[in-house]
Amino acid sequence: MARKKLMRILISLTAIGLILCYQPSKGNTTYDVEPFLGRWALFLPGGAGWLEVRQEKGYLDGDILWYGGSVTPVSSIVTKNDTLIITRSRNIIRKRDADGNPVRTQTLTTWIECVVLNGELTGKVFIPNRTGQFSVTEFTGRRIPPLPPAPDLSRIKYSEPVILFNGKDLTGWTLTNTNQTNGFKVENGVLVNDPVQEAGKPRIRYGNLRTVDEFEDFNLKIEVNIPRGSNSGIYLRGIYEVQVLDSYKKSLDSHNMGAIYSRITPSLSAEKPAGEWQSLDITLCERHVTVILNGKMIIDNQPLLGVTGGALTADEFLPGPIYLQGDHGKVSYQNFVLRPILKKN
Repeated sequence: MARKKLMRILISLTAIGLILCYQPSKGNTTYDVEPFLGRWALFLPGGAGWLEVRQEKGYLDGDILWYGGSVTPVSSIVTKNDTLIITRSRNIIRKRDADGNPVRTQTLTTWIECVVLNGELTGKVFIPNRTGQFSVTEFTGRRIPPLPPAPDLSRIKYSEPVILFNGKDLTGWTLTNTNQTNGFKVENGVLVNDPVQEAGKPRIRYGNLRTVDEFEDFNLKIEVNIPRGSNSGIYLRGIYEVQVLDSYKKSLDSHNMGAIYSRITPSLSAEKPAGEWQSLDITLCERHVTVILNGKMIIDNQPLLGVTGGALTADEFLPGPIYLQGDHGKVSYQNFVLRPILKKN
């Protein structure tokens, strides 16, 4: 009994000693987050991304775009000294039962560490894989300048129309990645993309088709025919995707026909049924976009907060091509007419 009593005394003294020795850090427990706040163009190896960091009611939050896909909320944002740490999580199923139901699910967390130096963002991303290893990729970021007011479209002037497609061949067009397979061809004056995958054979990597010429601001008129369930996209200046999708009678969504993919939801549905020709009238001016689908205004001079997934670059101020997504589904295009907007003196 005496021995047990002595042990209890020693444990109590040890705990008291630990408490007395503990001193809360008097160092930089908080950091000025101001340098990180705002929207950032992310220059990723071989691609583009986007990040917004904001402070809401005392906590940090944000959204991110990483190469392709949609703009998504981050899992968390915290600061450590002068470093911003961002996490993104996804669940994977490790094991299923005999009926295919998940019995073991784990969360894989990607984390990003970045600092701001002389107004520029530099960072590293640590991406785990299913085997417990992770890769490290470095990237840079540039703060996106504030958006200008919406332009007065009634006052803009255009130069001579540019015919992008001659109806005969692919003159003036090339793949964004020449190592991929071209699924585009001309049939009866129509530009058709048909990325066929044959059962039992290796998957073919079909490429996106872009104009050789590059443009700044413009109005683009184009007609598109989408088979049932198919999917494509028209990229303005190679960075903003106007979605092309069989979304007839679907609820309004930022992934539907005529939307700016994952960024701007159409104000109304104007799609036609699959298999019918549909017209798009698109104006890109001063980082604002207007989309008229089948004669109805669905996006009215709305601001573009950043690039969309699949952008060729994160720089929103460079001239760029029109490019057509070729790796998703069958789609046909015709009657391309682009009118460049004349710059103000």
